[in-house]
Amino acid sequence: MWIPRTLSVKLREAAGQMPIVSVSGPRQSGKTTLVRQVFPEYEYANLENPLTREYARENPFRFLRQAPQGIIIDEAQRLPELFSYVQVHVDETGRNGQVILTGSQNFLLLEKVTQSLAGRVALFYLLPFSVQELKGTAHELQDPFQYIYQGFFPRLYDQPTSPEVFYPSYIQTYIERDVRQLQNIGDLLAFERFLHLCAGRIGQKFNQSAMATEVGVSVPTIARWMSVLQASFVAYLLPPYFKNFNKRIVRTPKLYFYDTGLACALLRIRSAAELDTHFARGALFENFIINEIYKKLLNTGIRPDLYFWADSSGHEVDLVVKQGQRLYALEIKSADTLHADHFRNLALFQQLSGISPENCYLIYAGSENQYRSSAHVRAWNALPEL
Repeated sequence: MWIPRTLSVKLREAAGQMPIVSVSGPRQSGKTTLVRQVFPEYEYANLENPLTREYARENPFRFLRQAPQGIIIDEAQRLPELFSYVQVHVDETGRNGQVILTGSQNFLLLEKVTQSLAGRVALFYLLPFSVQELKGTAHELQDPFQYIYQGFFPRLYDQPTSPEVFYPSYIQTYIERDVRQLQNIGDLLAFERFLHLCAGRIGQKFNQSAMATEVGVSVPTIARWMSVLQASFVAYLLPPYFKNFNKRIVRTPKLYFYDTGLACALLRIRSAAELDTHFARGALFENFIINEIYKKLLNTGIRPDLYFWADSSGHEVDLVVKQGQRLYALEIKSADTLHADHFRNLALFQQLSGISPENCYLIYAGSENQYRSSAHVRAWNALPEL
């Protein structure tokens, strides 16, 4: 069953305004299905196919001109030298929406995209399903921890595939294919240890020195490997909010995964019930909510400007969202009941930053939405519009 993706509207709009539209995101997040649904009349070319890739390499202009109504180029990062020809092609035609690019690597990190297509391309990101997209479908779940365990990759919802089958295959494919494409990593076993170690440090400060010691590699190697996880939409670093409120501010980013189901698989969690007592329960719930806010903004075409805030005394706000001059602060709790001390860090952040309680939210695993004097309270499936 086709589940509509929120990003569809923005893609159609962008195709009427820019000559090139790109959609990047994790492998199997639904990019190909989405663009073929939105642009059904376009020719489709998948550069994962060696024959198609060789044809595009040897005859780039013929490849591009074969589809006067428009062309979808899937896994476009497999042939980065094609981007220069795409630039010439769209400049010659002068038409908007001429080329749709998709890729499982972050195009912003590909030098040839930023050089060749600057000013000609609308960049979008498609992550796996959001809770909002699944709402009202046959796949909607009522338990946030079932979502956290299962994750959000489309194949888990539109095919009879269990997480126990899907994720080990996904991890193996990622390590054997995508990692080798991104970087020549000699010790894949050490990289796999690093990947598992990252899953155990969700929501924690990204301490490169400690990880290098534990994996048995150098600090620069850990930095390179983290860049691979970021470029391939496996994990990301949430930066600290730097504004100094006359307190010593933590300046090390925190580590999160783009999909909690993948993180659960790496942690060898075998059911949602295991999360009741697992050490990573709170961190995974925090990751889940941050991802939902991230998707909410990306799906409306907004480039997320997300941070966390912490000081050297241990006070911390899990998520700070910046939009222009406006700040929103979100505290995230995996409990399904509320306690007065859950609001303590939000109240402190309000005093230091001058942010209004109207722009503060406490997100928790319960089901009630309330308004308290220091913040809005929102259930995990009723996230705020920011």
